[in-house]
Amino acid sequence: MLRRLFGTLHRRPWLATLLLVALPGLWLGLVYLGSLGTLLVQSAFHLDGFTGQVVRQPSLATWRDLLTRPHLEIALRTLLMAAAVTVTAAVLAFPLAFYMARHASGRVRALLTLAVVMPLWSSYLVRVYFWKLILAREGVVSWVFAEIGLSPLLEALLTLPHVGGPSLSVSPLGTFIAFVYVWLPYMILPVAAALERIPRSLFEASADLGASPGQTLRHVVLPLALPGVVAGSIFTFSLTLGDFVVPGALGDSSLYLGQAVLAYQGTAGNVPLAAAFTTIPVVVMALYLTAARRLGAFDAL
Repeated sequence: MLRRLFGTLHRRPWLATLLLVALPGLWLGLVYLGSLGTLLVQSAFHLDGFTGQVVRQPSLATWRDLLTRPHLEIALRTLLMAAAVTVTAAVLAFPLAFYMARHASGRVRALLTLAVVMPLWSSYLVRVYFWKLILAREGVVSWVFAEIGLSPLLEALLTLPHVGGPSLSVSPLGTFIAFVYVWLPYMILPVAAALERIPRSLFEASADLGASPGQTLRHVVLPLALPGVVAGSIFTFSLTLGDFVVPGALGDSSLYLGQAVLAYQGTAGNVPLAAAFTTIPVVVMALYLTAARRLGAFDAL
């Protein structure tokens, strides 16, 4: 019986492929695409302003509410934070990833890789609240600034609008620092993988043609490492878009997309508006992934 089954699958490769993808395809269709479809349906409903009940009739009222200035500011604030975190993570990750991929010995590379992934073994909440303690007014950062006589500089930084706050632990800057820290490993590893794929002969050819190290970096290394940077940015950008723990622990009263969804879904009970908010990162990431695919980022994952 098994021989007959294997013979049938051998003669009909399409049937073997169908059997392989049926279960994951069913899971994807029911759980992932089904939940997205439910979100779209929920966003077409609206909340009755008098009774506070969800009116399950198709309407554009929720989308009109989403396009008001306060809600657009939440979306813009989150997008700017995600972009800033992604760019900073790429800048910080590239030197370390380049050293790991091109100069470190096998033992040193293994130790550095272990050091990069080790924070991921601890609890995400522990790491976030650890930074809340570090950035507090009585924390290590404030103490270091006081010891080197730069406390006035820190105070001036905290007075900047949209940057500072009562302390670093309650400010957009503190939120930014924590975001960069928790997502940085997701940028280092894809960039290092992309750099490892660059043949050493290209470096030698560039030197033979008279290119300086800076020219080799700009014209050889960076273009070939770009798919790895884009692959890492998929993680840092998307994870920042949907996160609500870091802004809740370290942010001020300004909401981000994840917090808005949590507030409207839980506290306010405005499920249609929460569903409409969730479509923003979905649309943004769909466009982002399309652009990343064209840049070859998926090859570096």
